[in-house]
Amino acid sequence: MPSFSWRVWPALVLLLFPSAVAADEESSLLEGWRDVWLFRFFVNVLGYSTIIIPGYLLISYFKRINYLETGSGHGICYPIVKTCVFGSEAKSGLLDDVSIAPRNEGDSGSPVRQAVKLVFCAAGLQASYLTWGVLQERVMTRSYGASTPEEEGEKFKDSQFLVFMNRILALTVSGLWCVLFKQPRHGAPMYKYSFASLSNIMSSWCQYEALKYISFPTQVLAKASKVIPVMLMGKIVSRKSYEYWEYFTAALISVGVSMFLLSSTASKHPSTVTTFSGVVILVGYIVFDSFTSNWQDNLFKYKMSSVQMMFGVNLFSCLFTVGSLLEQGAFFDSLAFMTRHSEFAFHAVLLSVCSACGQLFIFYTINQFGAAVFTIIMTLRQAIAILLSCFLYGHAVTMVGGFGVGVVFLALFLRVYARSRMKAGRRSAQPLAQKV
Repeated sequence: MPSFSWRVWPALVLLLFPSAVAADEESSLLEGWRDVWLFRFFVNVLGYSTIIIPGYLLISYFKRINYLETGSGHGICYPIVKTCVFGSEAKSGLLDDVSIAPRNEGDSGSPVRQAVKLVFCAAGLQASYLTWGVLQERVMTRSYGASTPEEEGEKFKDSQFLVFMNRILALTVSGLWCVLFKQPRHGAPMYKYSFASLSNIMSSWCQYEALKYISFPTQVLAKASKVIPVMLMGKIVSRKSYEYWEYFTAALISVGVSMFLLSSTASKHPSTVTTFSGVVILVGYIVFDSFTSNWQDNLFKYKMSSVQMMFGVNLFSCLFTVGSLLEQGAFFDSLAFMTRHSEFAFHAVLLSVCSACGQLFIFYTINQFGAAVFTIIMTLRQAIAILLSCFLYGHAVTMVGGFGVGVVFLALFLRVYARSRMKAGRRSAQPLAQKV
C-alpha cells in the first residue's frame, strides 16, 4: 500500500501557491513543515477524514435504504451492518431498564478487608498514573541515544504514534476483559463510539504535543481546570444544570491556574517555558476532552459497562490513528525509531501498560468505593505529580505560583466535599419522603 510521506503535503502547498515562497527557501520550508504543530494537526485530521468520510457515506446509505428491512437477514454482512449502523432495534438497552448491581461500598467484608482494598486501589492508581506522567514528560521533552551530556541525541516527535500505542494495548486489555467476564448485552450502534473516539485521540494528541511547549506542572493544572469547559459542554451537549457551589469552585480553579501561569518565568530549560502555542494546544485538549466525557455520558444511556465503552472507543481510536500514521508514512518511521533506541521502546510500552492498567483501576475503584473516593485519590495524584516533576526535571515554581496551585487543589477538595454532602442529604431525605 503506497503511503504519503511528510514531504508530500508541503510540496502540494508549494505547487498550489508557488509565488508565496522564494525558490531558495523551498528546501528549508520543506524540512521545517514537520516541526509546525498546526501543520501536524491538519495532516492528522486529513488522515482521519479519509476514514470518516467513506464511513459517513456508508452509514447514510444503509439508513436511507432502510437496510434492516431490505437486507432481510440474508448474507454475512447483515449482522455486521446491523451492529455497526443500527445497534439493537428495541430500546430495551436503555439504562433505565437495566438492573445494575449495587456498589460493594462498606458491605463486602470486614473494615480491615475494606481498608486493604482501598490501599490497593490508591496504590494502583498512584503507581499507574504517576509512572505514566513521568514517562510522558521523559518521552516528549528529552532525547534518546546521547552517550554523553554533550551529545544532543535524537528526540521522538510523533505524538500520534504514542496515542496509537496507548490505544492498541487498551483495546487488547478491554477486549480480553469483555471475553473473560460477563458483560451486559450491547445495544448501541458501534459508529456512535467514533465521535468520542475522535475527540479522545485529538485530546490525547494535544496532551502529548503540549509538553513540547509548556511544563508538565502547567499541563497538570490545566487538566485540573477542565471542570470549567466540562460544565460548559454539559450545558451545550447534555443540557445539564449546575449548583452554585460548582460555579464558585470553578471560579476558584480559574483564579488559581491564572496565578500559576502568570507567575511562571522562563528558566534555562526550554520545557519550563510557557508559550502561546502550548496554551493554544492545551485549550484544544480541554475542549476535546470535555466533548468526550459528555458524549460518553450520552452513550451510557444504552446498556453497556465501562469496559465495553473502553473497548468501543479504543477500537475506533486504533482505526483512526493507524490509518493516519500509514498514510503519512510515520508508522514505520516510529517503528524504526524504536529499533534504534531500545530505551524509547521500553518507555513507550510501559507508558501504554500504565495507561491501560490505570483505566481498569479507575473502574474498580469507582465500583468499590464510589466517585468521591476516586476523585480524592486522583486529586492527590495530581499534586504528587507536580512535586515529582519539579524534583525529577527541575521545574521552578514561584511563591505566587505555589499559592495558585494550593488554591486549585483547595477548590477540587471543596467540590468533593460539597458533592458528598449533597448526596448524603438526598439519601437522608428519601426515608422521610417514604414516611410521609
